[in-house]
Amino acid sequence: MEANHNQLTNNAGLKTTLTGIVVSSILAVIKALGGIFGNSYALIADAIESTTDIVTSGMLYIGLKWSSKPADKEHPYGHGKAEALIALGIALALVLAAIIIAVESVHNIRTPHKSPKAFTLIILVVVIATKEILYRYVIKTGTEINSAAVKADAFHHRSDAITSGAAFIGITIGLIGGPGYEVADDWAALLAGVVIIINAYLIARPAIGELLDEELDPKLNVRITELAAEVAGVEYVQKCHIRKMGLMSHADMHVWVNKDLTVEEGHTIAHNVQDHIQEVLPQFAYIHIHIEPTGVISQ
Repeated sequence: MEANHNQLTNNAGLKTTLTGIVVSSILAVIKALGGIFGNSYALIADAIESTTDIVTSGMLYIGLKWSSKPADKEHPYGHGKAEALIALGIALALVLAAIIIAVESVHNIRTPHKSPKAFTLIILVVVIATKEILYRYVIKTGTEINSAAVKADAFHHRSDAITSGAAFIGITIGLIGGPGYEVADDWAALLAGVVIIINAYLIARPAIGELLDEELDPKLNVRITELAAEVAGVEYVQKCHIRKMGLMSHADMHVWVNKDLTVEEGHTIAHNVQDHIQEVLPQFAYIHIHIEPTGVISQ
């Protein structure tokens, strides 16, 4: 069950990642050419953001392949943490892109230049629509397979749509305002850099939490505690903790049973708890259970 679930979720993540790479590659070329011939740095900055999409999606593809590798002697819990590392790498790449965009924007603000061409607005409308559709497709998959890295990739597509929106506003102001308003295009690019930094934080925070084994989903903790309590022979569930390992999760819990049961009966109850939880929540790779006898104080 675990292997099949892991394979299905991994394949779904790889499919969305490849789709993102193809779409971002096409858009990056269109935006770069539009920015060069349309005299818009905001559009060129947008092309830079799309280029980082390609790089980070490539990182994600490698990360998903790596995190799906089975456990081995050196990695008894599997390679799932690679997925969080990739999400963190995506966030860092976003920060780098934002810095590059900001530096060039400030330079262009201080340097007089021509106004952007009107046709660049058409390019941006197409880009915004395409990236928003791609964001919704990827975030849906990321939520379904509970992948921090795939969700991070989705937010990267959303940030690309936002930078395109900022570019659209800046170019429109420059065209309507006429001479003296050319810098609106560059201010739009600078604003886009700030938005990218914010998105980078939103991506990095849960990835860091996963790497530090934080309790990321209290509701899931309550849910598996309730499932364990449904198993015959379980009198009480204590000290339930969850940590995420890539696309899969691990749980540690203390289960109280009648102190008069045999070791074999307690062992059977523990297995029944694990089977029941994994049947309802197949994203759990392992349920580590410590059996406690009623009437004995647990330390």
